[in-house]
Amino acid sequence: MNIIWILMIFIGIIIAVVTGKPEVINDVIIHETGEAVTFAIGLTGIMSFWLGLMNIAKKSGFISSITKSMTPITRYLFPEVPPNHPAIGAMMMNMVANMFGAGNSATALGLKAMEELQKLNTDKMVVTNTMAMFLVINMSSIQIIPLTILKLRSDAGSVNPTDIIITSILATIVSTIFGVVACKILEGRK
Repeated sequence: MNIIWILMIFIGIIIAVVTGKPEVINDVIIHETGEAVTFAIGLTGIMSFWLGLMNIAKKSGFISSITKSMTPITRYLFPEVPPNHPAIGAMMMNMVANMFGAGNSATALGLKAMEELQKLNTDKMVVTNTMAMFLVINMSSIQIIPLTILKLRSDAGSVNPTDIIITSILATIVSTIFGVVACKILEGRK
């Protein structure tokens, strides 16, 4: 992956020099790095809020009660995971964070879930069906309130950043259903 990024940067620099516009390089570096820092700082508040909220939910037992109420679904989706394994709680925390659009905050929770699932994996070099299913659900994730997108729309000056909520809910429900069905169909294959 690093090689790809280095090649993209190198090719960009060569094209700027060949086309006689080397000043573009400085403009892009100065402007875009500033934009990246502003964007990162803006997301820090959302990430801090959701990671803190998920921590409170875990310590209060809320995640545990959600996990228990979702047992029939989690047993179907993740049959290889023992009922009270920490991976189930980590996956549920990730899914809840994703449902509320805290994608960046959910990443840390998703990594924790994968770490727990890897402990159950007998062949550390091969992804299990459970890991693949969790990854599909994590990537497609049903979003009730896409907070990150709402923030980006608001920052971009959208008159009504919440216009996309219904569309987001429908699109993510459809993508999650198709992802789960595809995983279940492919589970038996090697």
